[in-house]
Amino acid sequence: MLNDIKTVYLRSGATILQDALGAAALMVMLAVGLYLPGLA
Repeated sequence: MLNDIKTVYLRSGATILQDALGAAALMVMLAVGLYLPGLA
């Protein structure tokens, strides 16, 4: 199992980083979207 995870990471390390950054960006946009109605 651990070897499989290492293999997947080694094959697609840059893609995993991009996916993590995309997920973080989505979470930030969600938080901002939920905060905005309180400003009006």
